[in-house]
Amino acid sequence: MHLKIYDILSGAERSTGILRVIIASQGENSILAKALGKDFKGKISLLLYTCPMHPEVEKLGPGSCPKCGMALEPRDAVVDDDNYELIDMQRRFWICLALSLPTLLLAMGAAYISPSIAIWIEFALATPVMLWGAVPFFKKAWDSIVSWNLNMFTLIALGTGVAYVYSIVAAIAPGIFPAAMKTQHGLVDVYFEAAAVIITLVILGQVMELRARSQTNSAIRALLNLAPKTARIIRENGTEEDVLLEHVQVGNKLRIRPGEAIPVDGIILEGSSTIDESMLTGEAMPVTKSSNDNVTGGTVNQTGSIIMLARKVGNDTVLARIVEMVAQAQRSRAPIQKIADVVAGYFVPMVVLIAILTAFVWGFWGPEPRLAFAVINAVAVLIIACPCAVGLATPISIMVGIGRGATAGILIKDAESLEMMQKVNVLVIDKTGTLTEGRPKLTTLIVADGFEADEILRLAASLEQGSEHPLGAAIVKAAVEKNLQLANVKDFQSLTGKGVIGTVGNRKVALGNEQLLSSLNIDFNAFAQRAIDSRKRGQTVMLVALDDICVGIIGVADPIKATTQQALHQLRQTGMRIVMLTGDNEQTARAVAAELEIDEIEAGVLPARKSEVIKRFQSEGKIVAMAGDGINDAPALAQANVGIAMGNGTDIAMQSASITLVKGDLNGIVRAHRLSQATMQNIKQNLMFAFIYNACGIPIAAGILYPSWGILLSPIIASAAMVCSSVSVILNASRLKKITLGETI
Repeated sequence: MHLKIYDILSGAERSTGILRVIIASQGENSILAKALGKDFKGKISLLLYTCPMHPEVEKLGPGSCPKCGMALEPRDAVVDDDNYELIDMQRRFWICLALSLPTLLLAMGAAYISPSIAIWIEFALATPVMLWGAVPFFKKAWDSIVSWNLNMFTLIALGTGVAYVYSIVAAIAPGIFPAAMKTQHGLVDVYFEAAAVIITLVILGQVMELRARSQTNSAIRALLNLAPKTARIIRENGTEEDVLLEHVQVGNKLRIRPGEAIPVDGIILEGSSTIDESMLTGEAMPVTKSSNDNVTGGTVNQTGSIIMLARKVGNDTVLARIVEMVAQAQRSRAPIQKIADVVAGYFVPMVVLIAILTAFVWGFWGPEPRLAFAVINAVAVLIIACPCAVGLATPISIMVGIGRGATAGILIKDAESLEMMQKVNVLVIDKTGTLTEGRPKLTTLIVADGFEADEILRLAASLEQGSEHPLGAAIVKAAVEKNLQLANVKDFQSLTGKGVIGTVGNRKVALGNEQLLSSLNIDFNAFAQRAIDSRKRGQTVMLVALDDICVGIIGVADPIKATTQQALHQLRQTGMRIVMLTGDNEQTARAVAAELEIDEIEAGVLPARKSEVIKRFQSEGKIVAMAGDGINDAPALAQANVGIAMGNGTDIAMQSASITLVKGDLNGIVRAHRLSQATMQNIKQNLMFAFIYNACGIPIAAGILYPSWGILLSPIIASAAMVCSSVSVILNASRLKKITLGETI
């Protein structure tokens, strides 16, 4: 029924919001509500769940992956402190432990209990463990067999099932066994304690894994908890009222008092304060904000009381987008995971074959009692070979690594980008907003004789007032500071890589580079030399034309970010080749490149050309990262092996990129590279340990040491070793939480 309901819900209809409306209107006792099912607390499960290892697997409501048996997780990020599967597994563990320990003590021999009675007490104690405690594992094993996706639960079910069934037969009908297998009391050794203890240890491993996976989502929960539950809204009549956060709408005025978290994204209308933006940038130093400055939901107002205007609420806020990016990335799979998948696909059938061969060899050539040795050693092989450590090796490191990146202001869209980042050997960088502050200031305004400088500035600013480009914003800001009255624009056109044109009043205005004026057949020779001189000083120069006549130049300087020089030095030390591509003039570009010691540049580049340059590097076998912040960078960001967007850039750039640097400086690339290296090294350590463990454990479990040393591996010890292998992988992955990425403290 889950599948049918899921199939009829497509697109937006799959959203949990619509399902909540359906349930609310029909009631929790409706057919739909009953079909969807209820969780442990009786709440309707309305979320789509997916598998961390197999993201293509989706199911309405919690459950297990039919391919690997891992617990499914919500596809959408939610704050859920009640981990129902963990609670269930913990309950199973304590009950099974209480039953398994006396079973083990009885098997070790109790002088005051008859051996025949002890066997039936063992049976009574072990049966609830097998028929209740082990039920989740047997269900997953059955699903794996039906779908032919054999996994660790297949081996667990086979091993414990064989030991339990063999013991029942031995207890009920000992007479069918040869005399060599019987004890002095005429009984046959049973292995109820092995089956029960193994299941208990496996449950313990599941508890530890679920706890670790819950902790890997701590970054998401911490981000979600940053947003306050309520906001103080200022009504039109001046009254103030605390309302739930979901009731805040765009356009509402909100009061933020000292010490309170800012509820949504917006702009300050009144007051000034210092804002703690460490959740956003990783920087501990608070930032001073005042009227007309932007503020972000989840950041903390420290000193003054401010009034803000809500501009983005709900899923449109920066915090919500960060949470969604982190959640999606943690569900994605790195290419290295394919190696583990391929190995696991062959590994389980091979283990079953080895267990059968082990039973065959011990059954025909082993010492008496041969059948007992055959069963126990085959069970030990099945248990110790469980590939849970292999399955955990990659996803647990990816989840921890991406969560660590989120706390350092590095938002990684998918696991493939995290893996690819450490392979990057060419870094292509845009200039404006990436190397520079992206907040240029007007520094030069030269006009032809007969024209007023303020009038030319007014017309240029009027043309640029609708533009998102930082150069245009500098012109508008300069005009506003002079209290110039801006006019409306008609027939506005933005020509990417060239400039803008439009009609202001009754004047046809063009503002841009030489390519723009050339395309309009406008002569600009009178200002050519002055433009060159300004560019040599590191200014970006725009030519202004009125009614097809060039009337002046506007020079804008964009200061280089304070962190750029050091970041580029550190990136060069990793062996990266730095290339600057910019749509700016070559003289301006070379002035910036000289200051930053960048040897390879290409100026006057249109968006299509940026993509072509990246393709050329890729055709040479290079792994290319592209860092940019503007709309014109979006094609190149999408083309690069790793697209890196500055968090202070445009939405389109961030959507096209695979990594977003919240703070928006190149130190974030250094951190991302270190994080990628540390995560991939961690994954390789996990995989190496898991494979070495299985390569050594299986032969020992099969009895290879018995002929020379008389050593056999008990199934119980094999189970404990299997759990330890998984725990070691989890602990190793957890080290990523503490790696130093170079954040400013």
